[in-house]
Amino acid sequence: MKAAVAIFVKTPGRSPIKTRLAESLGRSQAEACYRLSAQCVAESVADAGLIAYWAVAEEDQPGASFWDGFPRIAQGEGSLGRRMAQVHSDLVARHGAAILVGGDLPQIRPSELRQAGDWLASDAPRQSLGAARDGGFWLYGSNRKHSAKAWESVPYSTAETADRFVAAIGVGEWQMLPTRTDLDRDADLEPVLHELRALDPAGRSQRQMIEWLERCLERVA
Repeated sequence: MKAAVAIFVKTPGRSPIKTRLAESLGRSQAEACYRLSAQCVAESVADAGLIAYWAVAEEDQPGASFWDGFPRIAQGEGSLGRRMAQVHSDLVARHGAAILVGGDLPQIRPSELRQAGDWLASDAPRQSLGAARDGGFWLYGSNRKHSAKAWESVPYSTAETADRFVAAIGVGEWQMLPTRTDLDRDADLEPVLHELRALDPAGRSQRQMIEWLERCLERVA
């Protein structure tokens, strides 16, 4: 069994992208930040040696010019909880274990993804969670399916999301990965840059992200 990773993304120009970040940086800069961040995530997933998919928000998925490199699957319709439930269940059925990540954590480490994949390669029910500093989570993986009702019972984008999610899913042993900062608002730019600088080594896209964030912070200073 080899865990599959689904990177949840929205397509710039087709869906609103990082609207809170866009309030301070402007739409074009927020989209540029998001594209580079998603590229960092994709590079880390590839370096981890795991099976990878783009989980694309738009029903009529774009062509190979956007979100290329990995197969594309649709998130489906409904709430975030329902969409995550659908993608996760489908990939568990295909691969035995599935890991969900967003495109907004450029500082994700291949070693952390491998750690989660190795943990989930078990016959026993297991879960892996990476908490975010805002109360949410940047990674969730499991080798079991869960009901859509459990996923949808969680209030997302709150300070209690991760705790409520663990309580709702509940089953099996839990692996807790380090807490990281999601890139959602201008206040997140400096913490994310700090976490990127701590990588040893940083990937090619992550080094580009460091340079982009340094220029961005100079402009808004």
